[in-house]
Amino acid sequence: MSAKDLALFACAALIMVLTPGPNMIYLLSRSLCQGRRAGVISLFGVAAGFLVHMFAAALGLTALFMTVPLAYDLLKWLGAAYLLYLAWAAVRPGAASPFQRRQLPPDSPAKLVFMGFMTNALNPKIAVFYLSVFPQFVRPDHGSVLGQSIELGVVQITVSFAVNLLIVLSAARLAAWFARNPLWLAVQRFLMGFVLAGLAARLVLDPRRN
Repeated sequence: MSAKDLALFACAALIMVLTPGPNMIYLLSRSLCQGRRAGVISLFGVAAGFLVHMFAAALGLTALFMTVPLAYDLLKWLGAAYLLYLAWAAVRPGAASPFQRRQLPPDSPAKLVFMGFMTNALNPKIAVFYLSVFPQFVRPDHGSVLGQSIELGVVQITVSFAVNLLIVLSAARLAAWFARNPLWLAVQRFLMGFVLAGLAARLVLDPRRN
C-alpha cells in the first residue's frame, strides 16, 4: 500500500483510539483502581482482541463489501449511524467522562488479560471501524486483499497500543488534573462528540473507493 494511504489510515486510527469507548474506559478504570501494572496487563488483552477484528475483516468481510455495492452502502450508513450514536452518548446531559474515577475490585493478571480481550473483542466501536473504514483503503487492483487488510490491521493495532499505553501510564495524573478542572471534563466530552459526528459525516459523504 502507498505511504499516503497508510498515513491517512493511521490518522483515522488515531482519532478512533482517542475517542472514549469501552477500551479506554476499561483501561483507565483498571489503571486508576489497581495501578499502572494492571493497566498494562489489561492492555495486552485489549491488543489480542484487535486480532479478532483484524482477521475477521482480512479473511473475507472486506472483500465482500468491496465487491457488493449494496452491502457496502448499507454498512456505511449503519457505521455512520453508530458513530452518531456515540457522539450523542458523549454530549448528552449527564454523560460521564472516562477520566472520572470508578471503583473496581482487584483482579488477577489472567483475569485482567481475559477481561481486556473480551472488552475489545466484543467492542462494536472497533468492529464498525474495521468494517466501514477498511474498504475505503483496500483496493483489489493493488494486490492481495488479505495482505492489505493485515497491513492496515497492523498499523491500527500499533497506533492503538502506543496511545493506550500512554493513557495507562498517565491515567492517575490525567484523572487528578480533570478532578481539579471539572470544566474540562465537559469540554473533553463535547470535543469527542464533535470528532465522532465529523467521522460520521465523512463516512457518508465520501464516495466509494474502487
